[in-house]
Amino acid sequence: MKIDSHLHFWKYHPVKDAWITDDMDVLKSDFMPEDLLSHMSASGLALGLLVQADQSEEENRFLLDIAKEHECFPGVVGWVDFRNESIDDRLAYYASEPLMKGFRHIVQSEPDPNFLLNPQFAHGISMLKKYDFTYDVLIYPRHLDVAHRFCQEHSDQKLLIDHIGKPDIKNKNFSAWKKDIEKFKKLDHVYCKLAGLITEADWKQWKIDDFKEVLDICLSVFGSKRLMFGSDWPVCLLGGSYADVCEIIEANISQLSTDEQADVWGKTCQQFYNIQP
Repeated sequence: MKIDSHLHFWKYHPVKDAWITDDMDVLKSDFMPEDLLSHMSASGLALGLLVQADQSEEENRFLLDIAKEHECFPGVVGWVDFRNESIDDRLAYYASEPLMKGFRHIVQSEPDPNFLLNPQFAHGISMLKKYDFTYDVLIYPRHLDVAHRFCQEHSDQKLLIDHIGKPDIKNKNFSAWKKDIEKFKKLDHVYCKLAGLITEADWKQWKIDDFKEVLDICLSVFGSKRLMFGSDWPVCLLGGSYADVCEIIEANISQLSTDEQADVWGKTCQQFYNIQP
């Protein structure tokens, strides 16, 4: 069974979605399940995980309501303020929602490059294990060294690097990213999401081979059992279609065994997020 580990839905609002800049006009629209499901089906994806794009608990309710209405969305990665003194209460509340699988903070937009090491934030993260929640680490390459320290400090927590840490695929500037991502090889509790690659490439002129080097590095570092496919739809539309994103991964993992490909296409996601199909 193929699972898409990274989907977004939103009702576009220019203030709430200010991160959608003028060069991203294709995203200045509403994106809901009815806009996606036929594309998932055509590419053989049976299930999808919904991931927050807005840092609010209203976003959690929006995504949970969608997931409850569609059996093909068996989980949500939401948002909470980990620095809130009431973090334990908030996590306890979401523990009563079986579709809530984990949380994410948009660390890449924080002005403090050491945000992940903030003591209040770290305390909030330390509470996740109590409720069996996961955490998605959303960062830029410049944050990878700090992210490695963060992951070391939370060695008993299921963690995942979103978008493989966003290497500069467009300019093929991988050296610093490669050095830093390789530090995660021995951290067995850290997984990686093969999502968002097309948006880091040249939106107009990318080729399938542009992604081979970074994907080979990820396979070497994490192995198939710590890697999962994600489309990053609709953000992926900046560079291509849903089918394009699937083709990029399919072409670049074709050398793997049948079992290893099955890991990337769904088994790893199922295990990490505790998804019961």
